[in-house]
Amino acid sequence: MQSERQYYISLGMLGCLFFIFGLVSWVNSILIPYFKVACELESGVQIYLVTFSFYIAYLVMTVPASFLLRRTGYKKGTMAGLWIMAAGALMFWPAAAARSYPLFLVALFIIGTALAILQSVANPFVTIIGPHESAAKRISAMGICNKFAGIIAPLLFAALVIRPEDEAVMSQVGSGLLSGAAKDAALDRMIMGVVPPYIGLAILLFIFGILFYRSPIKDINPDRDNRTSTGENDRKSVWSYPYLVLGVAALFAHLGSQQISVSTIIGYAQSMGMDLETAKIFPSFTLACILIGYLAGVVLIPKYLSQQKSLVICTVTGLVLSVLVLVLPEKASIWSLVLLGIPNSLIYAGIWPLAIRGLGKWTSLGSSLLVMALCGNAVLSLLYGAASDHLSLQASYWLLVPCFVYMVFYAVYGYKIEKW
Repeated sequence: MQSERQYYISLGMLGCLFFIFGLVSWVNSILIPYFKVACELESGVQIYLVTFSFYIAYLVMTVPASFLLRRTGYKKGTMAGLWIMAAGALMFWPAAAARSYPLFLVALFIIGTALAILQSVANPFVTIIGPHESAAKRISAMGICNKFAGIIAPLLFAALVIRPEDEAVMSQVGSGLLSGAAKDAALDRMIMGVVPPYIGLAILLFIFGILFYRSPIKDINPDRDNRTSTGENDRKSVWSYPYLVLGVAALFAHLGSQQISVSTIIGYAQSMGMDLETAKIFPSFTLACILIGYLAGVVLIPKYLSQQKSLVICTVTGLVLSVLVLVLPEKASIWSLVLLGIPNSLIYAGIWPLAIRGLGKWTSLGSSLLVMALCGNAVLSLLYGAASDHLSLQASYWLLVPCFVYMVFYAVYGYKIEKW
């Protein structure tokens, strides 16, 4: 048993990890319109390769990450993940020097790979470190760190990278006033703005990796610490747990729909005639709503509201708001998209503990499957991009509706299915 001091130090260090997750993940919402101009992207599919490259790493690299963690232990694995992320951040330098969109995508994939390792550490740790019935409360606390970083990330990136002269270049490119060699030279200067903040990020990640490894946090063994006394740990494979498999699909739908609501909102606002300076604030509005939801979760769960009931309330509310995004006039529908942040906040915190409960020796693999569900961010964003090439941006949000319908099913019934 860890001491109370170790418990709070562990939560504090994990809070820093979740802050890093938010910082590097939610900046994608501003990278998308930035790369659209700087790398001269045209189609919706091209544009949303940013989120696809970043999050597809969860599908490809999570199982290898679980083997790495078994070999190195969770503390060494965390340090390795932070150093890999630092390497991905450093790769922005040669990518910017060449103004090469493929190199930027490779750098984002490397950062996503690091996050696959770190999420495989952080999520089971937060779930197992205390009582199961308050797991959603702890995840909500971690979510506050994550979404606070998400609120400041687009604003910080825009302040550090998009200088007044860059805004002028983006305006001139958009209006067709720049062309030929003058346009190329202006874009080459503009794209180099990403280099200093990402070098600074790499240095911070390297230092934090050392600090985490030298901290008094004890390694955990999820396969041992998540056992039950009911004999349910004798199942032959991880696929013998329907509530886990269905939970992976629910998490896929949740994360993909949340990513759509955040990463596309700048483009949606710009389609109404707003400039980037005005539109860039909308992801922060959405993430502020998510932060409000997390604060409510910390206060209400489990004292006033069980995590399962909160999941039902949030999924149903999300479904209603998704329909409103489609049917309201554009300038009203964008606020329905912003308000989706409130129910989205507690869905992750509700699904994860319900899906991972009592897996025993299958906990590490089950956690890996749940982390792999983060590739929903990649797949659904790309589907939205493809839909936007053929439909209006507002009509493309129809993708949100089936996602929330399935989440309602899992919240009401799917989590209770113990046997196929």
